[in-house]
Amino acid sequence: MGRKVVVAVCTLNQWALDFEGNLSRILQSVQEAKEMGALYRTGPELEICGYSCEDHFHEPDTYLHSWQVLAELLKSSTCKDMLIDVGMPVQHRNVSYNCRVAFLNKKILLIRPKMMLCEDGNYRETRWFSCWTKERQVEDYYLPRMITAITNQTTVPIGDAVIATKDTCIGFEICEELWNPQSRHVPLSLDGVEIISNGSGSYMELRKAYVTVDLVKSATFKSGGAYLFSNLRGCDGQRIYFNGCSCVAVNGEVVSRGLQFALHDVEVVTATIDLEDIRSYRTQIRSRSHLAASNPPFPRINVDFALSDDEDIHLTVSQPIEWKYLTPEEEIELGPACWLWDYLRRSGQGGFFLPLSGGVDSTSTACIVFSMCTQICDAVQKGESQVLYDVRKILCQSDYTPSDPMELCNRLLVTCYMASENSSQETKQRALQLASEIGSYHFPIVIDSAVSAVLGIFTTATGLVPKFRSKGGCPRQNLALQNIQVAVARDYVQWARGRPGGLLVLGSSNVDEALRGYMTKYDCSSADVNPIGGISKTDLKSFLQYAKNRFFLPSLSEILQAPPTAELEPLADGQVTQTDEQDMGMTYAELSQFGRLRKTHHCGPFSMYQKLVHSWSNKCTPQEVAEKVKHFFRCYAINRHKMTVLTPAYHAETYSPDDNRYDHRPFLYRVHWNWQFKAIDDAVAQMMKDKRASSLDRSAKVDSMGSNNSITSTLSAPFNMRRDRKGVLI
Repeated sequence: MGRKVVVAVCTLNQWALDFEGNLSRILQSVQEAKEMGALYRTGPELEICGYSCEDHFHEPDTYLHSWQVLAELLKSSTCKDMLIDVGMPVQHRNVSYNCRVAFLNKKILLIRPKMMLCEDGNYRETRWFSCWTKERQVEDYYLPRMITAITNQTTVPIGDAVIATKDTCIGFEICEELWNPQSRHVPLSLDGVEIISNGSGSYMELRKAYVTVDLVKSATFKSGGAYLFSNLRGCDGQRIYFNGCSCVAVNGEVVSRGLQFALHDVEVVTATIDLEDIRSYRTQIRSRSHLAASNPPFPRINVDFALSDDEDIHLTVSQPIEWKYLTPEEEIELGPACWLWDYLRRSGQGGFFLPLSGGVDSTSTACIVFSMCTQICDAVQKGESQVLYDVRKILCQSDYTPSDPMELCNRLLVTCYMASENSSQETKQRALQLASEIGSYHFPIVIDSAVSAVLGIFTTATGLVPKFRSKGGCPRQNLALQNIQVAVARDYVQWARGRPGGLLVLGSSNVDEALRGYMTKYDCSSADVNPIGGISKTDLKSFLQYAKNRFFLPSLSEILQAPPTAELEPLADGQVTQTDEQDMGMTYAELSQFGRLRKTHHCGPFSMYQKLVHSWSNKCTPQEVAEKVKHFFRCYAINRHKMTVLTPAYHAETYSPDDNRYDHRPFLYRVHWNWQFKAIDDAVAQMMKDKRASSLDRSAKVDSMGSNNSITSTLSAPFNMRRDRKGVLI
């Protein structure tokens, strides 16, 4: 009797509503899995239509075209003699479900709907789908006629069931069901299901890759079994980046895994599993066996098919491997670059345009584009034909083969230093040096004449001449003059290279500045895409320190040492007088803490003060903490409206203020926060009162101790004096 099975998990870079492309990638994954010896193939969530269809899931066309793709899969000879399950939306009795559809040799075996939907972070699944709530129950699903014509089936089972082959049993979870406290893999394993498949749509956040891995490992650590996790990868039309990491775990150990970031569209990972290892692992856990003996059974769909072979002695069982996690700096190097690549090749544009100021933010964006070019060259050298095809299509050059990242960067990235009378020579030189190191097509322009023209129109219309603060102007004039400078050159150089295809304008405002509102509306917010919009200033600095050695970019040393400045106010003796942190009234480190407490820990002004008054007690008084918290919330309230037009940015941070779908809050606030700030003031007053009372108590104790010592001294003084004088006791 066979005991070893080869299974395949697939990572696909699908695209919402790209039914033709999605079908092609699914077939490619099936073919590769078959060539690697697998007899069971599973894939990511909603792989047929793409995960991010969103409100298109309300359209009948989405369901129709999904069934049409499934029909092509059923007919394809590529899928012959392999057990396959795919993800697609299904409507049953006028209810929409997110489903896995398992089939074998032109027969649909089971439609398994998702039983727990995800509603946190960027997920909004209950807007489009409903949970299947009938545990361990199946119903008849009436197939579309186009499917019946292929399968000769009128109905198939839909519901919470498992598939029993001749040699093992396969069950299903879908994405969120792994994260839920009542995960389905526990009752499945207690019912003897040995292989559990999870088609997922999990996206990237910095420092969070371990979460999925730990969940996958723990799913089989307590209960034994094999867990097959298949995830999407790439940008399928949204701000998020699905981060791969498909893997297979057996009895609590990962035995096979895929990459987190990559440019190729299809990645298949297989594992060879000894079913007897699962059985022996489970039987030795006696408490689990006793519990399993009384576990209610799942409906079983019996299939005349085996995943193993009697002649499997030659198969080598996959051994446990150590999962090596990327550092945050490596995640920033790779993730946003892959996201930009997907956006560029799918948007039909000809490259990127970046205003390069010589500061940390625009430099980070430039380095991410250079990372993208490096990954493209590496992929082409490894024979990735799709990457080569996409590069040639973007550049409209059918015989071009990239080999040097700097040369490719010169073709794809246009950088421009936009100088004004307030710009320093140092930042101009830093921008020029960085551009030469990464190879971008770079040139400087002077925008003073454009600024003067705008000011001339204003002066002619109003008779007023605005002045900078350093020249005697008020804060409003000072801010207006800064905003004019940064907004005049939005669409300059779209035609600069003379090539077909426009240039995507890259934004370079970080997540902290967006949260604080330290940006000009319709300037930083009017780019096409922003690869660093979900990354903090602190992380960007760490990334540049890493990139300096990774890509040999010596100019980054000087950029990192320079104080962050927008250079929008007049220079003093040729030196910068304006710094970002001074303008904001808070440091970037403080801003990151405000952001995490506001979003990740759900703190309003009072709760934030209550936390920071203790964690900052070594550097701030309660009054200083209160003023910092109030200042942050005032600035946040005043500038929240800017989030409504924030440039679509790569999602990477848990405290992102992205108004589109991640951070749902008003954009019109009561700026003074009267009730909340009074609560803070009351808490400060109480703390100061308690502190004074405590100080008085200590003083009283000291005085009391002093009095006792004085009495003792008085009583003992004559005794001691006589003792000293006589030398004997009287």
